[in-house]
Amino acid sequence: MDSSPPTKRRRKTKSEGTNDKSSSSPVVVFAHGAGAPSSSDWMLRWKEMLKNALDAVEVVTFDYPYIAGGKKRAPPKAEKLVEFHKDIVKKTTDKYPAHPLILAGKSMGSRYKFMGVWKCRYAIVSCMVAAEVDIDASAVICLGYPLKAMGGAVRDETLLQLTVPVMFVQGSKDGLCPLEKLEAVCKKMKSHNELHVINGGDHSFKIGKKHLQIKGSTQDQAEDLAVQGVSSFVSRCLQGK
Repeated sequence: MDSSPPTKRRRKTKSEGTNDKSSSSPVVVFAHGAGAPSSSDWMLRWKEMLKNALDAVEVVTFDYPYIAGGKKRAPPKAEKLVEFHKDIVKKTTDKYPAHPLILAGKSMGSRYKFMGVWKCRYAIVSCMVAAEVDIDASAVICLGYPLKAMGGAVRDETLLQLTVPVMFVQGSKDGLCPLEKLEAVCKKMKSHNELHVINGGDHSFKIGKKHLQIKGSTQDQAEDLAVQGVSSFVSRCLQGK
């Protein structure tokens, strides 16, 4: 892994909107996974945790067109979602031009069931958006990166293109992202990257009751530690330390 994340700050402009947060507070654009919309319990919980931990001026969530309005269509290829996602990002940065931009995403990703068959998508669209030359993100937060394809191949193309600092939060029992494979990819990445492992967590960080009993811990405690790690990572990125 690289030593230090680069410092990236958004320029102040006359069009800066009024808000109660200082310009050092980031704005977060948080994308949902393939199988559940932004209104899911998981997304709502993590939206609140990220807002509080990062002292964010706003955490913007949205629904991709294939799932908006209660639709139950199969997710398209991730590449087809990039332009829609970029439009959300640009509207957000127009609203908060002086605030650092953080891109976050739940796995896109997640396994989903369509027509009775379990399928899988691979790349988090947030990483694809961060790789675009006209997007000035300070950091990317990947919550459950789906590194392994259905056939077992490692899908690392997008990650290897990134120059923006990246933090991965992964469950140790996530079948879509074996930790040894992710660690190998992290060593090859040119961007600064860090990994926080939720011990016993699955793709959505859910930890089995038996594991929690053995460790003497709770689900909330495990997720609190993870979001504290995210907060520390983002703080270092914004301070350039």
